[in-house]
Amino acid sequence: MKKILLPSLILFWAMTGIAIAQTPENLTTAYQQFNAPFTGEWQQYGELFTSLQKNLFPRLFLLVITTVPVFFFLHYIAIGPMSFPHDGKQVYCYNLFVRIIHWVAAVSFSLLVLTGLLIIFAKLIGPGNFGIAARIIHLVSAVIFAISTIPMFLFWIREMLPALYDLQWMMIMGGYLSKKKKPVSAGKFNAGQKMWFWLATVGGGVMAVTGYFLYSHQGDIEILRLSAIIHNFLGSAMVALFITHLYMSLVSIKGSFQSMIHGYKAEAELKILHPKFKY
Repeated sequence: MKKILLPSLILFWAMTGIAIAQTPENLTTAYQQFNAPFTGEWQQYGELFTSLQKNLFPRLFLLVITTVPVFFFLHYIAIGPMSFPHDGKQVYCYNLFVRIIHWVAAVSFSLLVLTGLLIIFAKLIGPGNFGIAARIIHLVSAVIFAISTIPMFLFWIREMLPALYDLQWMMIMGGYLSKKKKPVSAGKFNAGQKMWFWLATVGGGVMAVTGYFLYSHQGDIEILRLSAIIHNFLGSAMVALFITHLYMSLVSIKGSFQSMIHGYKAEAELKILHPKFKY
């Protein structure tokens, strides 16, 4: 897995370094030349098209990236993370192929979020190297993420189908609002993970299509406006659940992150958080 992830990260860092090392003029010219065969002159669509990008969407994303982390900070202070003993029986949950695909998707999506926010808040960083580099990395990351979601979708679709007991999980928010550790209604994946799966895969496909229209500016003004609305509203929802996913995997459940490295989960954790999982 490291043999695949490390070169990918080096490639992204190298692209960013090359972009930053160039002068803003050279980088902008190179980016325009790269885009020339694909893009049109977006200014022809007028202020109504750009007003959403300049006014509404930055405020929407600002609301997401400020309120969601604050909510989880308060959760951490009031409830705290769950912990389970990891010295007992370990259950093999994720094979090597699944872990590789997950990491490719995770790295590319993380870069999509970071560069997407840089594009949204381009006014704050100003024109120049970082803005252009963000757009290039955003484009490359989008292609990699779109490809990685295909095997991930096929591999997990059966286990991600909604079940009636998911409603019970939702009613108690998976037990995360209580300090007491009681078995909740969840199989291998809980309702929250299922929502994230469907938003990341199906939603990611919608983001790819709308992103194509916004990038290439193909189609009439109505298509572009609709693409901008869908792309940004859906993107804000994905950022919110991405932050949630990070909090749950890195903070809320101690040791949960390790399962996507070695593939094992503690049986003690499964009995509380995934009791319907038949292993």
